[in-house]
Amino acid sequence: MDVNQNLNQELERAAAIYDMLVEFFVKYSFQILGAIIILIIGLVVARKIGNAVLRLCDRKGIDVTLSRFIASTVRLSIVVIVGTIVLGKLGISVTPLIAAIGALSLGAGLAVQGLLSNYGAGFNIILTRPFVVGDTISVEGVTGQVYEVNLATTVLINEDGVRITIPNRHIVGEIIHNSFTNTLAELSIGIAYHEDPDTAISVIEKQIKQIGGYDESKTPKIGIESFGDSSINIGIRVWIPTQEYYDSRYKINNAILAALKDNAISIPFPQQEVRLLGNNHRDSEAGRS
Repeated sequence: MDVNQNLNQELERAAAIYDMLVEFFVKYSFQILGAIIILIIGLVVARKIGNAVLRLCDRKGIDVTLSRFIASTVRLSIVVIVGTIVLGKLGISVTPLIAAIGALSLGAGLAVQGLLSNYGAGFNIILTRPFVVGDTISVEGVTGQVYEVNLATTVLINEDGVRITIPNRHIVGEIIHNSFTNTLAELSIGIAYHEDPDTAISVIEKQIKQIGGYDESKTPKIGIESFGDSSINIGIRVWIPTQEYYDSRYKINNAILAALKDNAISIPFPQQEVRLLGNNHRDSEAGRS
């Protein structure tokens, strides 16, 4: 009797669960199906509108970083609206959910202050635009060309293809050197004191113009930089594209050296003059005493 009674109870429970599931799907199946359809359509529309906004910003000549931020914001806003509609379609109240998210956000904010500060700094960079993609910046002792600006980090890349990722909180509030797409190369070469500096400067200037590879909108500056122990030091300041910095710098150095040699302009090596004082000096010192 006990076995039969337990079996009947289990069958009754199974039947009750089955009836509940059938009733649920009969009552809410259309709502669930509608919510799924709305979600799929909403995601597709969000992606298409986001891409359309990005293309529109590109046609208007808006900065790449700002264009991506605007497109992402529009896409995310549409997804949030669609999510709210889907939850309402399923009969889920959004108000308690928003309150719970607010409480969780407060606790999470205290735990991830560094990450949030990066996002806040990234938002500041995107709005104020102290630099854009393609600019060459120096900050926190690091120099490179801006490859990508995200909300959390800024990515630089140098001529060797090394990616340098900097958290945005280390950029905002710091001194930033922005030379746009170029980097200043400061070169120096010494000539002998018996050579004519004006001739050497003219030869170097002519050679730099011949080889090119520098920013022609900024005229190279060449002149006497200093007077060394063995040479007159000629200084050269020339702006070079960042992604070709070392390659162009080496070419210019080689070309300057070859031009000076071709024009018989001496490049001295470091030397010192030593004088030995003989007996005459010692005798004169003794006479004074």
